[in-house]
Amino acid sequence: MLSDDELLRYSRQILIPRFDIAGQEALKAARVLVVGAGGLGCPVALYLGAAGVGHLTLVDDDQIELANLQRQIAFEQSWLGDSKAERLAERVRAINPEITVNAVNRRVDGDDLKQLFAESTLVLDCTDNFNTRFSLNRASVASGVPLVSGAAIRGEGQLSVYDPRQPDSPCYHCLYPEQGNEDLTCSEAGVIAPLVGMIGSAQAMEAIKVIAGVGRPLVGRLLILDAWHMEWREMKLAKDPDCPVCAG
Repeated sequence: MLSDDELLRYSRQILIPRFDIAGQEALKAARVLVVGAGGLGCPVALYLGAAGVGHLTLVDDDQIELANLQRQIAFEQSWLGDSKAERLAERVRAINPEITVNAVNRRVDGDDLKQLFAESTLVLDCTDNFNTRFSLNRASVASGVPLVSGAAIRGEGQLSVYDPRQPDSPCYHCLYPEQGNEDLTCSEAGVIAPLVGMIGSAQAMEAIKVIAGVGRPLVGRLLILDAWHMEWREMKLAKDPDCPVCAG
């Protein structure tokens, strides 16, 4: 049940006929894992926390650096050297004290990752390297927990939703093989600041749609943004029958 304060706080969402109180209660009951507290993770965590996701866990083993401040909008210059996960959690709590926000200031893999997925309603991949993305994808398929994946580099962004609960949903590995992908990061190729806000905000929107069961999430579809020309393209994704991760 929503309290009177929550009904007022989330009133602009509750007014939406397709969302209503049921959608807000679904957000309140959700446990969402955000892996990566950088350019994508900042808008994702801020919007999901403000929107009323009841329990957020933010994972990042990195510290805030001066070069992060160009795009990682949750952080302040006085926080240089501090934990990204802990400072982002602090910022989200300041926006919405009604929810629970945990920070995990370490790299997670193996049993740690399995446990975090087992405790989650949905996971958002806000990382910037392929090895972590493949690990998250394997954990998503193994646990049956939906994964909202976003990426941004230079002036290009990508977004998709992988939902192993749906038999025809492809996984991340269906799109990208583990061999042959260059692990190119923003520190090597650059990224324009508002791009990560656009992709991160879209990730938060997809997460809300999946949790609340409203709208049409990007399952089986890859959305590609060319920010320099402000053009969005959509590609249909098919499940790979020979995928070593999700086939069978």
